[in-house]
Amino acid sequence: MNLLTIIIIVAGLCLFEVINSVDNAIINAQVLSTMSKRTRRWFLIWGMLFAVFVVRGLLPWVIVWISAPSLGPIGALTATFSNNVNILHSIERSSPILLMGGGVFLLFLFLHWIFLEKKFGKKREASFFEEKIWFFGAALVILAVITWFSFQIRPIIAFGAIMGSVVFFITNAFKQNAEKNRGNLMKKNLSDINKIIYLEILDATFSMDGVLGAFAFTLSVPLIILGNGLGAFVVRQFTVKNINTIKKYVYLKRGAMLSILFLGMIMIFDGFGFNVPVWLPPIVTFLVVGYFFYKSREYIKKNK
Repeated sequence: MNLLTIIIIVAGLCLFEVINSVDNAIINAQVLSTMSKRTRRWFLIWGMLFAVFVVRGLLPWVIVWISAPSLGPIGALTATFSNNVNILHSIERSSPILLMGGGVFLLFLFLHWIFLEKKFGKKREASFFEEKIWFFGAALVILAVITWFSFQIRPIIAFGAIMGSVVFFITNAFKQNAEKNRGNLMKKNLSDINKIIYLEILDATFSMDGVLGAFAFTLSVPLIILGNGLGAFVVRQFTVKNINTIKKYVYLKRGAMLSILFLGMIMIFDGFGFNVPVWLPPIVTFLVVGYFFYKSREYIKKNK
């Protein structure tokens, strides 16, 4: 892996983390506005360290370790930079399971947005809103097809697809519960400690999208930590200073979800054994997000 490839991967990871965390940043800013200055400062410093080093650092390392337990803790951390034949063979053997699980998770995330979430803009998309039957029908059919083809190649890959769907429904339940409780947390009579605990749990839940999506870019845990950590830092800065500016870019959410769709499909194809170039995920992310960033800028100019 040369220096240019590393830079492209880290830049793509950073951008993906930023656009994927905009919703989280908006919620953080709303809750932080009800807290004291001292508590806000504490959260933005220590919460940042927790978000980067514990959630976005520990989680991908644990996922790789679980996927290939024979690597051991050190091998899981340094696997993609190792010249050890046994470690490389272990990564090659276990990566389809991890990629398939992450791909299914991202695909379900996109389907949930298409069928169950409010979207800005076109009226024809409103017909999909709150149509749960379409979401569950599409998700189950796609999972059945992926599982069927996975069994033809390696049955354990089908298990990865099933685990991806399980993780999606668990994290989605946490997100929905957090959304229901957000109104209570906006009340000033609740303690700042309770609000901080809520924000940390919410951040850990939202980070699952970015961590699993990161494996579409690379299986290297150090690069994932670096790219996602930089993205988390940028999001924290938006939370403090520019959250109202970010909310004006109304099409960014659409760019984020379409990039999630493409990354999920790339991971699934990679899990099935197709040779996906290492530069494709970051380039796709830059192109999709760049296009919808441009559309948002045009919308802002038009409605000034």
